[in-house]
Amino acid sequence: MEPSSSITFASSSSYLSNGSSPCSVAMPPPGLPQAPPLAAGEGWGGGVAAAGSGSSVEAVSLNRLSKNLERLLLDPDLDCSDADVEVPDGGPPVPIHRCILAARSDFFYDLFAARGRGGAARGDPTAGAGGAAEGAASGRPRYKMEELVPGGRVGREAFQAFLGYMYTGKLRPSPVDVVSCADPVCPHDSCPPAIRSAVELMYAACTFKIPELTSLFQRRLLNFVDKTLVEDVIPILKVASHSGLTQVIDKCIQRIARSDFDDISLDKELPPEAVEEIKNLRKKSPTADGDGDAFISDPVHEKRVRRIHRALDSDDVELVKLLLSESDITLDDANALHYAASYCDSKVVSELLDLALANLNLKNSRGYTALHLAAMRREPAIIMCLLNKGANVSQLTADGRSAIGICRRLTRLKDYNTKMEQGQESNKDRLCIDILEREMMRNPMAVEDAVTSPLLADDLHMKLLYLENRVAFARLFFPAEAKVAMQIAQADTTEEFGGIVAASTSGKLREVDLNETPVTQNKRLRSRVDALMKTVELGRRYFPNCSQVLDKFLEDDLPDGLDQFYLQRGTADEQKVKRMRFCELKEDVLKAFSKDKADSSMFSGLSSSSSCSPPQKSAKR
Repeated sequence: MEPSSSITFASSSSYLSNGSSPCSVAMPPPGLPQAPPLAAGEGWGGGVAAAGSGSSVEAVSLNRLSKNLERLLLDPDLDCSDADVEVPDGGPPVPIHRCILAARSDFFYDLFAARGRGGAARGDPTAGAGGAAEGAASGRPRYKMEELVPGGRVGREAFQAFLGYMYTGKLRPSPVDVVSCADPVCPHDSCPPAIRSAVELMYAACTFKIPELTSLFQRRLLNFVDKTLVEDVIPILKVASHSGLTQVIDKCIQRIARSDFDDISLDKELPPEAVEEIKNLRKKSPTADGDGDAFISDPVHEKRVRRIHRALDSDDVELVKLLLSESDITLDDANALHYAASYCDSKVVSELLDLALANLNLKNSRGYTALHLAAMRREPAIIMCLLNKGANVSQLTADGRSAIGICRRLTRLKDYNTKMEQGQESNKDRLCIDILEREMMRNPMAVEDAVTSPLLADDLHMKLLYLENRVAFARLFFPAEAKVAMQIAQADTTEEFGGIVAASTSGKLREVDLNETPVTQNKRLRSRVDALMKTVELGRRYFPNCSQVLDKFLEDDLPDGLDQFYLQRGTADEQKVKRMRFCELKEDVLKAFSKDKADSSMFSGLSSSSSCSPPQKSAKR
């Protein structure tokens, strides 16, 4: 139902990003009585004769007030905020002015008034902390968005748009790169970023009790339901259930019931009451968009499949093997790899792939491979696991989409175009696109060519030192890429090589196993070499630009210094001691780089795979 608030149209310069008309709303502060209507002859116009002139003056005054209040948000030199809100995107908190929000929203009025009385309002999510935590430096209140909006998500851009409306009475259009995806052929009228933005603003409007915004975004979400893919209807149904939007809930349920969305996915992703209603509708109307094979009908088969899925939920691949041996069902029958790619940790996916019992490129009843589902999830480690085992990156869905296309449609243009500073973690969405595109255009490379350096002689220790330092610098310069490569190569499961007798920076010798035989030691070191070589190989395969930066850095800076000062001078015993000292220096460099990265932006010349460039001179310390 439409709210019965007083709505007047704003200037033409303000409009909603979905094309609907904007509004500015005049509402009394919460808790204060409304002013009585003006009698004839009162007010700006002085009567009916001057009504047109009075309305014009009032509109100009309100517009000027709106712009003046907007300066509080936009002018960096005018910082008179008195509280902060931490948003889930990370980054600096968003400053707010409690007096304005309290005057505009019953939710914030109750929240801040309760804090002023030293108590907590009923329903205050931060009641345990007296309404808010104190800022570490300033002592001003700090609120967490996940506590203000439990069960929902309001990101930075959505909250800033909401604040803009609260301060000015005008809802400005969202930035184009926030409501557009990274797919250049998408019309961007109903792509996932646009839906995500509307969903987050709906969470804010309903939670913070702004009925006119709730009405506006309800219409926008209703418009999305029939225009988008069924998997993109899921977040709309979730926010509608959270906010009690009956009309939106009914339309979403009808849309999903007509689709080929399988029962297992329904149970994993939707509220139980919505799942029950969808299943009842399907029983009454068996004709769906998908074919009849989309749903499991055999109770025994369904029970076995769900047992395998529960074992995967428990990260128990050994139990999966046991269940397979006890019945004639296979991993492909249970779509186990698809399930793991959608809902399980990358380690579980890797262990499942190691069984070599699943068809990597098998399509499920909806026409998706495991790689398609991993792309929907946008998890780089899982995508690399599948590609590394031979998944076909060019395989298309039933409606002609590739894994790259899926990933691009889910990625905001802003996140795709963001350039990362050296040492800063790359955006996961952009990282997934880079991995998939690199695999699409990849030229096969021999393992022997994957690691080349003048230091790689027959000496196992020399090779290990080079690889350890290459991976260490990769973790400094490109932390997200290095983390994924090491995870897939399982380098974190092997012991780091620290030299013959490595000393810590505190001066204490590390414990050495004197009972370790040379054969056992050699086996351990070779295992570490294999893991690091695989890490470097994966880096060259999926992140070639980053690898080129590392090649140049290591070749330009490390070998000459090592030749002159450490590794290739003196007797064999002296070289061993120098290798030990080099490992100490490596640890010092790691700590120094981490400290410099926190204190200054000395690594601004380096970036992730989206903006790799030669390192700055200051990195040669």
